[in-house]
Amino acid sequence: MSISRRGLLIGLPLFLAGCSTTTVNPQVDYAALPDEKFPLRQVPIEKIKPELRRTEVAYSTEYKPGTIVVDTPARRLYYVLGDGKAIRYGVGVGRAGLAFAGSAYVGRKAEWPSWTPTLNMQRREERYRKLAGGMPGGPNNPLGARAMYLYRNGNDTHFRIHGTNQPESIGHAMSSGCIRMMNHDVIDLYARVKTGDRVVVIQDAQA
Repeated sequence: MSISRRGLLIGLPLFLAGCSTTTVNPQVDYAALPDEKFPLRQVPIEKIKPELRRTEVAYSTEYKPGTIVVDTPARRLYYVLGDGKAIRYGVGVGRAGLAFAGSAYVGRKAEWPSWTPTLNMQRREERYRKLAGGMPGGPNNPLGARAMYLYRNGNDTHFRIHGTNQPESIGHAMSSGCIRMMNHDVIDLYARVKTGDRVVVIQDAQA
């Protein structure tokens, strides 16, 4: 499901994402969410590295506002705001050989989604075969609080941007290919994203 490195390099963002213009307010952005279908506790922000926390950053790019750019090597996701700015989130990404690459779009969205392991996952591991009938949404579901489903040409790629009940995985490459976010962060992104919005996942390190 990847596209060529040459194809990725065409139109890559020219970005300046190191200088934060608005830092996170943990008392607001990572506060408890008691009104969720499955209430979420406040995030222990001291356990989250500052560079993995949601923040607005300088980000100069040719991509249109509303585009999601996932920088896989950096373990960062950017939601393009325009005017040289983006919201940056720390993410977890797929293990080597499993990660998504290239362009897609958000084909659908779901709150507290159910989850069924893909056939490839079921073939790889016995524990996934036991879940062939699916798992309902909830705090133990690996898709977490929200999911955005990546499509190409009208077809589900079976890759998602989703929450996680394993926040310690953020900043690492350890998923089965999908892009993980802290539940508080995926709820924030979900509220910004519209069905049809473009998603660009970059696998090569930026020069």
